[in-house]
Amino acid sequence: MICPDLQQLLVCRDLLTDSLIQTLQSLQQSPESESLQSRLAAQLIEKAEQLGLSGNLLPAYLTYQLIWGDNTASRTLEQNGTYGPGLMAALASDMAVLLPWLRIDTRELTGRDFLSSYVPAVPIRSHERDDLMKALIQAESPGWAAQILLDHYKTHGSGSLAQFTAFRLSSSGRLTGIRDFPVYDWDDLIAYQRQKEKLLANTQAFIAGHRANNVLLAGARGTGKSTAVKALVSRYRDSGLRLVQIARGQLSQLSAVMERLCASKNLKFILFFDDLSFDEGETEYKYLKSVIDGGVTPQPDNVLIYATSNRRHLLRESWQDRSDQIDDIYMQDSANESISLSDRFGLILHYTQPTQDEYLAMIGHELEKSGISLDKETLRILGVRWEHEHSGRNGRIAHQFVTWYLGQQGLKQAATRNA
Repeated sequence: MICPDLQQLLVCRDLLTDSLIQTLQSLQQSPESESLQSRLAAQLIEKAEQLGLSGNLLPAYLTYQLIWGDNTASRTLEQNGTYGPGLMAALASDMAVLLPWLRIDTRELTGRDFLSSYVPAVPIRSHERDDLMKALIQAESPGWAAQILLDHYKTHGSGSLAQFTAFRLSSSGRLTGIRDFPVYDWDDLIAYQRQKEKLLANTQAFIAGHRANNVLLAGARGTGKSTAVKALVSRYRDSGLRLVQIARGQLSQLSAVMERLCASKNLKFILFFDDLSFDEGETEYKYLKSVIDGGVTPQPDNVLIYATSNRRHLLRESWQDRSDQIDDIYMQDSANESISLSDRFGLILHYTQPTQDEYLAMIGHELEKSGISLDKETLRILGVRWEHEHSGRNGRIAHQFVTWYLGQQGLKQAATRNA
């Protein structure tokens, strides 16, 4: 199969800087070179093992590069959230070059059959990559393929923003992808139905481009406040939602982060502050107040702030603030300051300790997911006993019980097999 010269690329010329693609170009000039065939095969194997690529390796790697790449199309979508007919035409020209390479059988280039159905040591499945490759291969025209790729960039972004669902802020202020970000199913969140409905509706409005509020989830410990936020991000990842977790000590970098996220107009971001509170004398909270208030760096339309806290007012009130001996004006100023930050969250959701029935329902649901169904009385006896042996009842305590119970069941099954 004769494929077009990759030097003809216009929009995706970043591909030409890749060492594997350079070997591919050399092989195109000397297709009978066994040395180049071996070099390309070795590079494909190395990339497959590094990235967890499976199947027909060259198309899989090219698709990975298109997703990860920093090209004119991906940058335009990130900066402007849209594109014009000129870019569309240029990318269609590129796809006329790339489609034959995406459809080629790797064995034709390398002479190694196993590179067309490769299985790495640790396959990493990516439905986004698989869906994009399949759609591009099946595209009826280069223009159609260009539209598919532009739609992908608009929905998922590119580079690390496409690869990761959640990010943390490094010490230098860069967004660092979280590789093992947990995936939670929204339907696994038991109880707190009213809170879930309000949080979901607010997030859906945000995703749809409508007005939405910053959210404070406040209340009892271990009630699933953080899990609810993470479950939302997992639910709407394919709609372009990303999470950026920021520690309390990084609040001084908040304005710079806002500017960075504002530039990625094709995605939506939740800035997540977990277990947020401030002690007497701390002033870092003023950075957050400034952003929410619309200071020099206002909160962008594609960014919301979600915070969890065990405190309703976020700022600790001292006993002195409540003393009758303090001047009334001073007391009023101090009280106003203590609630000033939480008042800037348009939606405040309160989480109280679950009822015993809700607590037992959490345990029962988690056990059923693992194929175990306890009768109600056994569940009540074991669950309540665990609650009394620990620090009360909440979602965290329920999860700890399930972990313990499944561990004990595993030991019993192992002992039975070895008997």
